Amino acid sequence: MTYVDGFVVAVPSDKKEAYIEQARKALPVFKEYGALRMVETWGDDVPEGKLTDFRMAVKAEPGETVVFSWIEWPDKATRDAGMQKMMTDDRMSMEGMVFDGKRMIFGGFAVILDA
Repeated sequence: MTYVDGFVVAVPSDKKEAYIEQARKALPVFKEYGALRMVETWGDDVPEGKLTDFRMAVKAEPGETVVFSWIEWPDKATRDAGMQKMMTDDRMSMEGMVFDGKRMIFGGFAVILDA
């Protein structure tokens, strides 16, 4: 069954186009290593919570937009192998990223319902 990696980051709002460009450059690398699909979403209706919310999760600052992304893989084995290869691929360097990678939250998820 499909496996999904999810990511949430805070991106400076004025860097939206630069973020999109970085995502476009990363897409062929993910696909080369087995990803089926990559989705990037720009925060549009991200409410502030009382205990927790997306903004708090990534310590978003004024002038930043929350971005929620996911990558679909055919299975966990393909994802594990692909992610391992990407860790040493110079095309995936975090250098020059338009967001603070230390505030990114991410995780791998086994699909339990796909309707």
